[in-house]
Amino acid sequence: DRPAEISDRNTSGHFEADTVLSGKRKGQAVATFVDRKSRLTIVKRLNGRDSTSMTKAILELANQLGDNLKTLTVDHGKEFANYSLIEEQTGVPLYFAHAYSPHERGSNENRNRVLCRFIPKGQPIDEITDDELIQINWYLNCRPLKCLNWRTPIEIFLRNLRY
Repeated sequence: DRPAEISDRNTSGHFEADTVLSGKRKGQAVATFVDRKSRLTIVKRLNGRDSTSMTKAILELANQLGDNLKTLTVDHGKEFANYSLIEEQTGVPLYFAHAYSPHERGSNENRNRVLCRFIPKGQPIDEITDDELIQINWYLNCRPLKCLNWRTPIEIFLRNLRY
């Protein structure tokens, strides 16, 4: 079980991770990483829905965020099979949500629903350009959210980097 500090959303740097699949073509996916406090969302293209692709994406994320990545909460998908390698190489603990408990990664599930407006089921992910993926990230992070008192995820995340 993850510590209460992570569950109460008072600290930035605790991320939830998941994959969003293309409905028609197997192997096409994007990884989503959502900060529990700020709801900052990072969408990365994966080469496949395997543990090697997800491990590469997480190592890249850890390199980009540095000390601002404190923990990851994930589901029991096969793409997280290399969790011990990830923990060893990054020093970031991974917590697994309980089976059939999507509410334990609620921010991620919510952001994935919004993401599906841009990547509808069945749309091949390889047809989405890198520029479009950047625009999707921008939209997700610059949209004011009621749960943040109508501030944006990027605003909250950047404010927390200072402290």
